[in-house]
Amino acid sequence: MAPLVSEESKLPANLVTLVGCDATYVTETTLAAATLVDYDELKLVKVSTVTEKTRFPYIAGLLAFREAPSVLRAIQCLKAKSYVCLVDAHGRAHPRKFGLACFVGLALDQPTIGVAKNLLYGRISGNIVVDKQGESLAAIIRLPDSEKTIYVSVGHKISLRDAVKIVEHCLTRDGPLPIKLAHEEVSRRKWLLKKSNQVF
Repeated sequence: MAPLVSEESKLPANLVTLVGCDATYVTETTLAAATLVDYDELKLVKVSTVTEKTRFPYIAGLLAFREAPSVLRAIQCLKAKSYVCLVDAHGRAHPRKFGLACFVGLALDQPTIGVAKNLLYGRISGNIVVDKQGESLAAIIRLPDSEKTIYVSVGHKISLRDAVKIVEHCLTRDGPLPIKLAHEEVSRRKWLLKKSNQVF
């Protein structure tokens, strides 16, 4: 499916909102959250969550099979239009050049950006991650007031240059705001589930 990914920007003429998503697990339960954030004001508009039984084991490099169904349902519950989606995962910076962010982008047919905390594949060359042929896979961005970095890559329907611009626009010291808010929501729900012991 990697050849289906477009690295040409096809952004909304008037970009109004950003969507962020994240997922976590409690035993055999998957918790996914998606957030809708106003692009200009960087304020939370809406949150949706999904809680369901985990149906695929963790296998390195195959995260899409484990997380995508729940993440996609959470995003679709937002009923958002004209947005760019930020996924807490790699896109092109993947051994198959098709990480979770690419899967989500193709499924939604929306511009999508992969944002990851750790390097999965490729070689660092300055502030870029490249493959064996020297092709750019991701940009490395330092978080504000932090020594930590993130890896930004194309998911679908966006150039790496535009992906970096959008991530920098909504960047906080804990990562891009839409993903940060989604992470906080799944973390809160994970704590509540553990406390109530209502897991699959």
